[in-house]
Amino acid sequence: MSKYHKPRAGSKAFSPRKRAKKEAPSFSAYPKVDEPALIGFAAYKVGMTHIMVKDLDKNSPASGLDVMVPVTILDAPPLVPFAIRAYIQGYGGLDVLTDVFSDKIDKSLAKKMSLPKAVNPEHAKLIESNLENIVRFTLLVHTQPKKAGLSKKTPDVMELGVGGTDVKAQWEYCKGILGKEIRVSEVLNEASPVDVIAVTKGKGFQGPVKRWGIKMQKRKHKRGGHSRHIGCIGPWNPSMVRWFVPQAGQMGYHNRTEYNKVLMKLGENGDGINPDGGFIGYGLVSGDYLLLKGSVPGPSKRLIGIRPAIRPPTKEHKFSVESVSTSSMQGL
Repeated sequence: MSKYHKPRAGSKAFSPRKRAKKEAPSFSAYPKVDEPALIGFAAYKVGMTHIMVKDLDKNSPASGLDVMVPVTILDAPPLVPFAIRAYIQGYGGLDVLTDVFSDKIDKSLAKKMSLPKAVNPEHAKLIESNLENIVRFTLLVHTQPKKAGLSKKTPDVMELGVGGTDVKAQWEYCKGILGKEIRVSEVLNEASPVDVIAVTKGKGFQGPVKRWGIKMQKRKHKRGGHSRHIGCIGPWNPSMVRWFVPQAGQMGYHNRTEYNKVLMKLGENGDGINPDGGFIGYGLVSGDYLLLKGSVPGPSKRLIGIRPAIRPPTKEHKFSVESVSTSSMQGL
């Protein structure tokens, strides 16, 4: 009798597999930046294609040759900071001191969060009087889906960190860009490694075979006519179900972070990448866009968080983009 063998399907790298609380990505850590600057950006996933790249690395086997590289296209309309948030050191961690809102706030934000009726100047005075106690500044920013190839009108809200070692310089930088548009070219650089944070595709409630990749019961091993369940959920001792037992539950729609994705290209106009009729399931890219090497979590139109690599590799990527394919666009 032949041996039944199949490689295990599915990843056991993340457990428990919980459903994400919100679709907008959030950053829990940032790389160290000496000068005051916005750390991170947000863009909408468009789809995938491939580009032709000339390898300029002298030590590479493909040095001087054209190489085909799969890339993900992200639509990156400018972000608008609408509030400054100051943190102080609390008993159990960082506590929010106060928020300073801009005097010009998009009215569509009222559908997403509660906004102040008027700007309170006392909040700015409170920050200036406590600059010695403030540990960190962040910016509350919102996207502009109207400038992307989306039909939605409600912007997405995120909190992004501000670099720098001097708190006073951070405060002056935040006041200078409050209410102004920030483009992706001001935050990220071409050929640099970046980290991608997003929520994966949701697949709903699934059984253990699809969720964990366990084997199906054979014909003589079935109990009650069921074959897509595990044989035992735990031993007699300890008399409880352990966390690592593969069981049914939520599959997909998880927060995931992918490190060191190469930013292949930054573009300002989508005419050079738009296919005839637009992208499948998205539309047309009209403004700034990104080309990231490889895949990105989530379906098309999903909001993707991008930050400079927090643990970048030592090797530099040397290449030049020759052409972008506009015939193999897929709404992946």
